[in-house]
Amino acid sequence: MDIVVFGAGSLGSLVGGALARRHDVTLVARAAHASAVRESGLRLTGQFDDRVRPAATADGRNLDADLVIVTVKSFDTVEAAETLSTGSFDAVLSLQNGMGNETTLADRLDCPVLAGTASYGAILRDSAVVECTGIGEIVLGPREGGESRIADRVGEAFDRAGLETVVAGDMPLRLWEKLAVNAGINAVTALTRTENGAVLDADANALARAATRETARVARASDVRLSNRAALAAMDDVAAATAANTSSMHQDLRADRRTEIDAINGYVVDRAAERRIDVPTNRVLTGLVRTWERGRGLRAETGNSGSGKTSGTTP
Repeated sequence: MDIVVFGAGSLGSLVGGALARRHDVTLVARAAHASAVRESGLRLTGQFDDRVRPAATADGRNLDADLVIVTVKSFDTVEAAETLSTGSFDAVLSLQNGMGNETTLADRLDCPVLAGTASYGAILRDSAVVECTGIGEIVLGPREGGESRIADRVGEAFDRAGLETVVAGDMPLRLWEKLAVNAGINAVTALTRTENGAVLDADANALARAATRETARVARASDVRLSNRAALAAMDDVAAATAANTSSMHQDLRADRRTEIDAINGYVVDRAAERRIDVPTNRVLTGLVRTWERGRGLRAETGNSGSGKTSGTTP
């Protein structure tokens, strides 16, 4: 299979590198990373131990492939979709954080869009060196749920490359459950500068559980049957399993980078407003993180919701 990975940072490089063991892969990455991969190949370390030689470029325009995997930050999805619209693909798979990315891609690309989640741990240690910090799994399927031949084909391709993969027919439920987990963990750990396990302690646990319950309520109002009990169990399980890990939002605050708050807690706030549901915990967490971003000059808008244009580039 010919595969493009658009936004080859840590996760994109890990998934793309693993796939390159069995498929023709092109990484679309920042210029320094792409140049290093072209010169010396991509080194996979940690739980993986391999060196592969995918193609690499900093220009994502006019590409042609069976599959494009999108791994950019959620606030760069519009720009990614517009760039990818200059090419031709049989299918698109989003392996991004937050909600709404699949709709953004589907609105701009003339091919099936698959939804996916990835629980592999990945850190880009250097240009052309990515470490797998933990074996997880990739779950993918049609964004609207159900079955599709292209989802089965992508799942088989991932399996052949040695990636633990599940093709699922209930991706809307799985995406909302992941959102509930992220809504409970990310902003709380980012604002308190703590690791994921902190949300299991009394004070932080109350905040995390409130944000998770609110997210499950909005999911049900969106015709996705996610119970409070299932959402809270998932959040507790992830926090316990990754207790020593630093959430992606915490990493972003630590590095003075814009976060994905709009696609996580902010998404809950926006969908709740449409349905006239009160989500006070998610609203406060969203407001605090957005205030931090504005204080660092990372957002341009002054309204209460929506994503602001920044000077960041894609991928």
